[in-house]
Amino acid sequence: MSTGVLALLATLPIVSVFLFLVILRWPAKRAMPVSLVVTILMAILVWDVPGNQVAAASFKGIITALEVGVIVFGALLLLNTLKESGAILTIREGFTSISPDRRVQTIIVCWLFGSFLEGAAGWGAPATIVGPLLVALGFPAMGAVMVALILQSTPVSYGAVGTPILVGVNTGLKDSPLVQSYVAEQGTTMEAYVNGIGGQVALIHGVIGIFIPLFMVTMLTYFFGKNKSIGEGLAIWKFAIFAGLAFTIPYALVANLLGPEFPSLIGGLVGLAIVVPAAKKGWFIPEKTWDFEDASKWDPAWTGSLQVDDAEKPKKKISFMSAWLPYLLVAVLLIVTRVAYLPFAGWIQSWVVSFDNVFGTLITVESKPLNIPGVVFIAVSLLSILIFKMNMKEYGRAVKDSFKTVVSAMAALIFAVPMVQVFINSGVNAADYTSMPLALAEGISAVFGSYWPLVAPTIGAIGAFAAGSNTISNMMFSLFQFGVADNILATPAIIVALQAVGGAAGNMICVHNVVAASSSAGLIGKEGNLIRKTLIPMTFYVIFAGGIGYIAINGIGLNAGTAVLVIIAAFILTFIIKGQAHNRLEVKQLRKTVS
Repeated sequence: MSTGVLALLATLPIVSVFLFLVILRWPAKRAMPVSLVVTILMAILVWDVPGNQVAAASFKGIITALEVGVIVFGALLLLNTLKESGAILTIREGFTSISPDRRVQTIIVCWLFGSFLEGAAGWGAPATIVGPLLVALGFPAMGAVMVALILQSTPVSYGAVGTPILVGVNTGLKDSPLVQSYVAEQGTTMEAYVNGIGGQVALIHGVIGIFIPLFMVTMLTYFFGKNKSIGEGLAIWKFAIFAGLAFTIPYALVANLLGPEFPSLIGGLVGLAIVVPAAKKGWFIPEKTWDFEDASKWDPAWTGSLQVDDAEKPKKKISFMSAWLPYLLVAVLLIVTRVAYLPFAGWIQSWVVSFDNVFGTLITVESKPLNIPGVVFIAVSLLSILIFKMNMKEYGRAVKDSFKTVVSAMAALIFAVPMVQVFINSGVNAADYTSMPLALAEGISAVFGSYWPLVAPTIGAIGAFAAGSNTISNMMFSLFQFGVADNILATPAIIVALQAVGGAAGNMICVHNVVAASSSAGLIGKEGNLIRKTLIPMTFYVIFAGGIGYIAINGIGLNAGTAVLVIIAAFILTFIIKGQAHNRLEVKQLRKTVS
């Protein structure tokens, strides 16, 4: 079978997800079982994958789905514990004291605190924490989940203390004779080479990430504001770009000076230290405060089962520090259990449940239960009983509400993740074809040739969408991207870096991230609606990255990369001018009202 036909057939599992979930707007619990069937039929009938291989891959997917379920349950339990204790009301008041402007709250909670959590936890866990926290602050659930998913971009390449680079890229490249020979010719080591790729990833992310906070707030005001206005989001462009720089500058410096472990962690912390005091002083913030209209006027599709009553009064006085203590404990525990040179990490990693040669295949299913971020969330939730002196009746309500929601999420996850694993593990087959993901990538590379840098990030995004993980996307495609770079005489490190950047951007739309984040905010069955929205920033991200990569290889001149960046620069500049004009209009109206 020709490369083109095989690539076309390999798209069918992904196309089925888009068709049922995004176009036909089926809920994930209905769309994903059908997509799983499509993927299994493709694997068996076209790729001639043995039945035991399909069964083993599905079993691996079920175990991963259960792990994701633990994350969702833990995030919900922590939030519901804070809700039952009354601590969430103190947190809400605290954010109002920083700034009542919802755009500012989005940037601080989602972009900065969320990026810090991504650096510590990974696994899509930050969105499951940030989404419900924003709901508790008074955001509509769909808006909260949307911005939480947009967060899953710039910081993702260094999530879980650098796992997508140190495990994803490194595993994808290290055993290849082609790569080993190239690295030896460069007079360096594999570790230094992978760290160098990580540094280039941060530079590309750093340029694009400057504008992601502005993307967040503009989409929030357009889709969920009373006036459906882009201008209301753009009006805060100075503060949004300031926050973008406050994160991306230390982030890029750490990646290039210290390595891939801490860019997102340190970038998030430094950003919070800079931006929160600036917000309190009102720096770069428009005079007119932006808020959602009254919740009674929201579209019913925006809300979910997770509710915090605005009129509810705290059962007891809880200090701001005490209210935030559970989240601080989460951050500390995630770090100390993941940094390799701390004793806790080794102990946590040593607890492994493993199934070797599942159903007689070469597939090994391995789980490290204590390493799942959800376990930390659950542990902190239990500690919160003591912190807030809760009774068992209050905590029992938190457990019951959390369990009820996670059961709904599992109806989709238990099919979504096995579909991913069958897709990825289709390389073991009697037809002697490459796996579906590689067949798809090879088909695209045959079309684009020397223009490959423009589409290399898109391959990473497709991998993350399909696999649900930047790390797995990098494992699948890093060597392929290296080989394409070698064929077109491009710098391999830049092409592999583009793969990692695209893989991070693809986390905005990957199905199990969307399902997990949605269910943690009590929003079930609206996954396709969210993917349609997050496709906008994801597309911006991969096109922007492709333009940067093309110029990095071919230089600035009359070429496709320059054209892409000129168009993007014009787009950004136009919107900033529009935001400035909107801000001037608001100031004029405010002063007229006052006078």
